[in-house]
Order: sequence, then structure tokens, then C-alpha cells
Amino acid sequence: MTKGKIKAIVSNLLEIEFYGEVMQNEICFVTLGDKSLMAEVIKIRNQRAYAQLFELSTSLKLNDEVLFSGELLQVDLGPGILSKNFDGLQNDLDAMKGTFIETGQKNVSIDFDAVYTFTPLQEVGALVQAADWLGEVPENWIAHKIMVPFKLKGTYELVKIAPKGDYKVSDEIAQLKGKDGEIVSVTMAQKWPVKWALKSYREKFRPSKIFQTGLRVMDTLNPMAEGGTGYIPGAFGTGKTVLQQAIAKNNQADMVILVACGERANEVVEIFHTFPQLEDLKTGRKLKEKTTIICNTSNMPVAAREASVYVGMTIAEYYRNMGLKVLLLADSTSRWAQALREMSNRMEELPGTDAFPVELPAVIANFYGRAGEVALHNDSRGSVTFLGTVSPAGGNFKEPVTESTAKVARCFYALSQKRADAKRYPAIDPINSYSRYLDYEEFQSETESILGANWIEKVKKMKDLLQRGIEARDQISILGDDSVPLDYHLDFWRSELLDFAIIQQDSFDDIDMNSPLKRQQNMLNLALNICEYTGEFEDFNQVSTFYKKLINTFKQWNYSAFESDEYEKYAQELNATIA
Repeated sequence: MTKGKIKAIVSNLLEIEFYGEVMQNEICFVTLGDKSLMAEVIKIRNQRAYAQLFELSTSLKLNDEVLFSGELLQVDLGPGILSKNFDGLQNDLDAMKGTFIETGQKNVSIDFDAVYTFTPLQEVGALVQAADWLGEVPENWIAHKIMVPFKLKGTYELVKIAPKGDYKVSDEIAQLKGKDGEIVSVTMAQKWPVKWALKSYREKFRPSKIFQTGLRVMDTLNPMAEGGTGYIPGAFGTGKTVLQQAIAKNNQADMVILVACGERANEVVEIFHTFPQLEDLKTGRKLKEKTTIICNTSNMPVAAREASVYVGMTIAEYYRNMGLKVLLLADSTSRWAQALREMSNRMEELPGTDAFPVELPAVIANFYGRAGEVALHNDSRGSVTFLGTVSPAGGNFKEPVTESTAKVARCFYALSQKRADAKRYPAIDPINSYSRYLDYEEFQSETESILGANWIEKVKKMKDLLQRGIEARDQISILGDDSVPLDYHLDFWRSELLDFAIIQQDSFDDIDMNSPLKRQQNMLNLALNICEYTGEFEDFNQVSTFYKKLINTFKQWNYSAFESDEYEKYAQELNATIA
């Protein structure tokens, strides 16, 4: 084992003189009495290694001993991850003693003595490769697959597999024989380096299916694709965190991973307290049963912010290899980028724009590229859908993190300060936001097979009506109600109808907070029919009165259970208005 000594300390950056061999991203431990503090090597120059410490460095001094582990930063993968609350290094927060995390405190991420009922899925003699399913165990409502270790290359013969029964996570459940005769013992758990993408699948596809979030401004106007990527930039107070939590509650994914990367502790505490009480709309069980939270708040070491997003992505890829639809939410990637900037500055590297590292765009692109929909070796499909928030300083969308993210993320959900101030929630700007998936031919055909022909054209028409409404509002504000043609008032109130009826949602109402695709289809079709109605209006007062009544009826329709008698009653009222 390679040893070293600390020769310089700059906040949580350590310069270590080592004796032996050290590799990039290797984990090392600083001895501090009876404790050991974890750090990661981020740069090597001659016999000096620069490591970012995952703890506060106030207790360290020069010439403290450092031991290099010979391993990269990695996570434990196996049954028991679901419903857990981890810190940025996959320590189980619930298993820690005390209110605060003590210096050097760490524990196991999963319980290796926990007992699960194992059911084999393969027979002796089968030829298998990395990530093939050997068996399964129940984990909450998910059939957790026990897979061939990802580190293995080539094909192996299954020479032994445990019969159905109860086993500990650490028990041997299979033996594999390589072509060289080597025997590999397999348990229910394995490890994987977090910064290496899991590529044990047959093929990766371009996303083609809508990922249902239940939010109309997303699913109808700017849909996210299953296995796609998106980001939510917005100034302070525009509702980034609240929006992510709404998506986590209402989506149709099999599993949700929430990464709190540098956000305030009070927002994370709210998740801890509310999620165990919420019901998952897909399964009818508690939402917590399909959620894993990785928490690294703003008062925790900055180095762990970077680790937390990679830990979240690795766990998401692991469950994707089980054929599951995984939603990964990170709040916020700006804090992660700021941590990268701090370490780069401390190492006195050549700075890029706004002092961020020059390689920032490449780092963000590589991370977003790990999302996607894949076909496994057994033809099952799994996906990781990634949605991150960005916190641009002062709401400046031209800053480096936002611009670098815009180049790789396919969906852009711009949070508007004006909409937030006007209490129009979700505060997503329907005009400035976009989804590049609407340009994919396979996405268009798949969407129109579900929502009807010309659906994409209808969405574009809605955006056009909203844009015309904004232009008409500006003219009315400048010239006055009496000084513009009646068509301007019609354009304005049509856009208001679309805004109040479709875009805005009441997150405190169990029905309006989540709209299935079929309901969104009915709503848009009816709203566009209303917008085509010209009527006989003598002045702008008649126009406003007519549309205010429609908006009120539409809002009541939104609060009615889908396809209920009340729902049909309001639909008939709306149709009768324009008959």
C-alpha cells in the first residue's frame, strides 16, 4: 500500500508527497488519531498528488500520514438501496448516530446481513456476461435483479447457483467459470467506480417516448423523453426545487433518485418529512418506497457535491440494468460546478470563463451523456431520465454552467421571475422553453400514435397563440384598451385562456396537480376549438367577459376527476359556449 505525507493544505485541497504508485481518482485516507478522513486524488505531478478532501481540514497539519487505497471512488450496489437516505459518499444517514455528521464518521451503505428471498433465473451451464440476470429478490415493490458483476469481461459459464430460499446479501449465490478456468464467486452485492459509466448493455437508443410528469406545461408544450435529458434554470425564488419535487411526486417512473447537491438544508428536510407520507400515483404505495435520496447540502464539504451527482447517476444506471425506468433529479448542478471551480482555482489551473475550469463543458457533457434508454442483453429495456436544475447568478442564462448545459440537454425549462411574481405556477416560461425531442421523427410518430394525428402541429399552434397574446398585451399596455383593434383583445384573451386553463396547475389539488396524457389531449383539443371561435363581439368588454367566464368554467373542469360525471358536465358547458 502506497504511503505519503501532507506537504501543503489549502482549505480542502491537500498536496501529498507519496512514495510508490498512485493513480488518478484514487481514494486515499488521512490518519487523524483513531479516525481516517477520505480524499480523492484529482491531479498527479511527479511525486506529488493533489487530493480533494471530503471533510473539513481544520484538524489536519503538515506531515500527517496518508494511505492510498489503490481503489477509485466507488459505491455498493445491491438490495437495500431503495428508500435509503444517503450522504454524498453513500453513507446511510439514518444509521448514523447523533444530530450532526462527525469528522471521519462513515458507515456501510447497505446492510450485508439483511436476508432476502432469492429466486434463480438461470440454470447451471448457462453462458452469461456482465449485467446478465442470475436471479431476483423482492425490494419494496421492485423485483431487484442480482446480476453478473459488471467488472467481468467476456462470457462465463454458470457452474453453481443457489436454489430458491432466504440468503444474506453477503452469501454466495452463484459461481462463474471463466475461459481460463478461474472461478468467480458472486454475492448479491458488488462495487462500481462512480465516474465510470455502466455500459453493460447491448444497445443505446435515441429517445422516442414521452416521459409523463403530469405537468401540462411540460408534457403538452415541451415534453421530456423517456431516457432524455433536461435542465431547469431559474433565478432565486422562481420555484426550481418545488418544481422538481412536483415532478418526483407525479411522474410515471419505476424509481426516483433525488440528489440534493449543495441546496439549503431546510429544503432537503422537507423532502425527508413529506415523501414518506405521500402516495405514489403509479403503484398506490408510499412514494418513499421507490425513492432514494442523496443529500449533500450547502453546509457540507464542497468536494462531496461532485461525488453526490456521480453516486446518483451510478445507482440510476444500476437500476436501469434491471429493465426499470429511472428518474434522476439533481438540485442543483450549479453547486457541483462551483465545487469544480474552487478546486481548480486552488490548484492554480488556467481559468476559463468566470474562473470555471476550461474543461467544464466536457465534464457536463460526459455526465449528461450517461442518461438514455438502453436494450439489455435479454432484450429488456431500461432508461435513465435526467433532469437537473441550474442556479444562474442573478438569473443570467449566459453564464458558463447554463450555457454548457444548454449544449447537451435536449429540454430547456426556463423559470420566469415575472410568472413567479404573478403567482402563475408552474413558473415555466412557455415561449422561451423548448424540447428538441419534438424534432425527432421517431418521437413525433410515437407521440402522435398516442395523442392523435397532427398533435405536434397543435402544440406549435398553441405556442403561436401564446406568442401572439404576449405581443397583443404589449400593444394594449402601450396604446390603451380603446386604441387597438378588437383582434388584439381576442389574441390576448385566447392566450390567457391557454395560460389559466392548461399551463397553470394547482399543486395543492390532488386532481389538478397531475394530468394524464389523455386528459391533456382533451384539454388542448377543446382549448384550440375555443380559440378558433370568433363570435360577435361589439367591444373589448364583451371579449373579456366572455373569456373570463370560459376560464372560470375551465378551471372547474380541471378540478373534476377525469371522465367523471362532473368532468363530462363541464366539458358539455364549454362546448355549448362556442356552439
